[in-house]
Amino acid sequence: MVQRQLPNPAELLELMKFKKPELDGRKRRLDAALTIYDLRTIAKRRTPKAAFDYTDGAAEGELSLARARQAFEDVEFHPGILKPAPTVDTSVEILGGPSALPFGIAPTGFTRLMQTEGETAGAGAAAAAGIPFTLSTLGTTSIEGVKAANPNGRNWFQLYVMRDREISYELTRRAAAAGFDTLQFTVDTPVAGARLRDKRNGFSIPPQLTLGTIINAIPRPWWWYDFLTTPKLEFASLSTTGGTVGELLDAAMDPTISYDDLAVIRDLWPGKIVIKGVQNVEDSVRLKDAGVDGIVLSNHGGRQLDRAPIPFRLLPHVRKAVGGDFTVMVDTGIMNGADIVASVALGADFTLIGRAYLYGLMAGGRQGVDRTIAILRTEIERTMRLLGVSTLAELEPKHVTQLARLVPVAEGAAESVVR
Repeated sequence: MVQRQLPNPAELLELMKFKKPELDGRKRRLDAALTIYDLRTIAKRRTPKAAFDYTDGAAEGELSLARARQAFEDVEFHPGILKPAPTVDTSVEILGGPSALPFGIAPTGFTRLMQTEGETAGAGAAAAAGIPFTLSTLGTTSIEGVKAANPNGRNWFQLYVMRDREISYELTRRAAAAGFDTLQFTVDTPVAGARLRDKRNGFSIPPQLTLGTIINAIPRPWWWYDFLTTPKLEFASLSTTGGTVGELLDAAMDPTISYDDLAVIRDLWPGKIVIKGVQNVEDSVRLKDAGVDGIVLSNHGGRQLDRAPIPFRLLPHVRKAVGGDFTVMVDTGIMNGADIVASVALGADFTLIGRAYLYGLMAGGRQGVDRTIAILRTEIERTMRLLGVSTLAELEPKHVTQLARLVPVAEGAAESVVR
């Protein structure tokens, strides 16, 4: 028989302790976000469809992006037991300088379109967290504006080689003069990928007011208020505006980019130079032999060639080929601190986050970017503790298995199918 008694009033009072209500709506919704996917949900609710889809979408059938995210989910961790890690050190030396975390903010174009604070919010949050911030050639804040937002932190610049080479050369000189320490020479955008969401949404730069956009704006007046009451949205480094993203990229980019262009930029740039957009082992080895400071394994977030190689899958093969004394970074599909830990374990020196940062920006401006970084930091620290490692240097391939989902057809089997 269960023994019952009248409730003790003192015990009831202990249970009836309520949290003080949070009156700041932005802080309340950001505090409720426990994952990057939570921030994505908030961002989708608060951002017009065309701007959100530009951030969220990828090329054609969006297979590259889906596969990249699936590859991170298809990870099995192997923790060590009885290896206490009461404190963890998440800091790393990368490209000649420190970072408090094993990730930085990737270059993103048209950033003020997503939320009016744009790159200023990203650079400020990176400065506060002690991680690098990367400004895109297609950014909406100037090189000098980013330097002002992050005067003492690490700023990197992502460079496209334009049809008018002098534009690229001048941007290189300006970034060097502003004290940016690393250049990301991007090689995966000879022409624009087919970003079908943008075409279906009639997305253009600057955004155009149509019946559809007006209807979509009705439940999001704060976005349009910010857009219409802040300085005109335009490229900070380029004078070309007007048209779809694909049209703008095709007008500006040059499909003839080659190693000769890399040599010219290398002579102009006094700091570290990494090649962004590397997608196979052979190019990784060739670039190391060419004397660059590192590479970023990336398929441009799935936004260029759909069905491109998955950077995370490629990572261990590249690390084996280039050895341990060459900087290898990875991006595309990172949505959890565990993704970053797995990347480091399989040989990445560093990682870059793009969409995860922009989801935070759309969800809450600078505070939203701070929340993105805080979520990833917590996930990294927790994953390290559960694996039984105290430093990033302790992470090894033995801690991770990439579970097979997409397995290449064996050469012999492929030949038999053709015959």
